[in-house]
Amino acid sequence: MAAAKLEAVVARHPTALVLAADSVVAVGRRILPKAESEDEARACLALLSGRRHKVLGGIAIAAKGCVRKRLVETAVRFKRLERREIDDYIQSGEWHGKAGGYAIQGRAAAFVSFLSGSYSNVVGLPLFETQALLRSLGLAGNKP
Repeated sequence: MAAAKLEAVVARHPTALVLAADSVVAVGRRILPKAESEDEARACLALLSGRRHKVLGGIAIAAKGCVRKRLVETAVRFKRLERREIDDYIQSGEWHGKAGGYAIQGRAAAFVSFLSGSYSNVVGLPLFETQALLRSLGLAGNKP
């Protein structure tokens, strides 16, 4: 998805510096939606409850006639969620439009019992890897 977003913008602005990113949440072979309804969010949270899942973040950068891409994988495990916790989270509205129906940078942080990999990837943009790609294009200094 990140590569497709990048290509669409580069086609209209071929000399621009373009950064595109997208994330998906996967449980086993299932890709969870970006929750748009309470029912979708509730189903995502019920599926994630007590389970490990992957957050796959794609980044693509175009600059100086070059394209760099990277896929970043983060493993996350949720504790077993009680119905009340899911209900309260649904009421917060934080889930809306979020891959897998949650935003780790908000209330859902309390659901995470394990994380391996890039936290910022789960938030939505893997910062370390993005900076490394920018640096490979000569576009970032050594300071974060």
